[in-house]
Amino acid sequence: MSDTTPSRVGVINGTSDGSFAQDNALFLKVFSGEILTTFEEANIMKDLHTVRTISSGKTAQFPATGVATASYHSAGENIADSGNPYLSDIKKNEITVNIDDVLLASTFLANIDELKTHYDVRSIYAQELGKALAKRFDIAVMKTLVAGARQNATITGGNGGVQVTGATLNTGTGLLDALFEVAQKLDENDIPAEDRFAVLTPAQYYKLISDPSTNIALNRDFGGEGSVAQGSVPMVAGIKLFKSTHIPSADLSAVATGDGASNNDVFDKNHAGAGNGSGYNGDFSSTGFLAGHKAALGTVKLLDLATESEYQIERQGTLFVAKYAMGHGVIRPEACVEVQPA
Repeated sequence: MSDTTPSRVGVINGTSDGSFAQDNALFLKVFSGEILTTFEEANIMKDLHTVRTISSGKTAQFPATGVATASYHSAGENIADSGNPYLSDIKKNEITVNIDDVLLASTFLANIDELKTHYDVRSIYAQELGKALAKRFDIAVMKTLVAGARQNATITGGNGGVQVTGATLNTGTGLLDALFEVAQKLDENDIPAEDRFAVLTPAQYYKLISDPSTNIALNRDFGGEGSVAQGSVPMVAGIKLFKSTHIPSADLSAVATGDGASNNDVFDKNHAGAGNGSGYNGDFSSTGFLAGHKAALGTVKLLDLATESEYQIERQGTLFVAKYAMGHGVIRPEACVEVQPA
């Protein structure tokens, strides 16, 4: 019986030189797509702050400007005379965000193990790689938010970060009071009402639903938008609510590795008032939950989430790598809020 020509599912446009890479080109794309999907689903901070993409370079600058003043004019006085109070000296500053080293998650899948496995192990590995990157991204951004809440004003005479202290965070009523105080502080700092958010721990989030004293957050007769059936409280005091297990809660000020080795020292002495620490690491032992505005933080992205895979003949398996190169920094400390328990 003569040979036949199979329709190779993994070959692009039916053209292959017989190599492993070309014979399996389309199969690898499935793995990559699963990582991207998992990263997006597990990441909550990406849409809650400003993200800028650069095509080259190592830093990005975010200009900061102060405010102008207004004065009543007296007839006959020269507006342009520096001795008169009409000209506004609008103060300016600049925030520079550096690109951190490449952050990656990787795994090696032995060919024999994959053949023996009766389920799709690649999809499981893909999910775990995506979750690992999403977790590190979320944690780094939340640490930066804490640093911003502890920083002094970027512009002389402006407002610094916001800290709400002495809050009762183990009762629904206490959480509501804290959220309304957050809204008040943001109003006093002239932060726009749109795009405000708060990130709570799961225990705090569900306390707003289960505590009978906070039914007003659920009662639609009072404008509440929560649902016991769905287990959600989307908004309180005009602040969109999210829950996460990534809120930092330990003292990491002495840890100089990992996030502590970042190229963005958001806790160092150059950020007055931020406290002791290095990189993204500081003392988070007093952090209850976080809040802010989308303009509070900035992420600079040089390399978006990318994946690589290579079949290694000498090791008889495939190495999978998911990676990105980004950096995070505080743009507007007056829009960063840290709520600390009593």
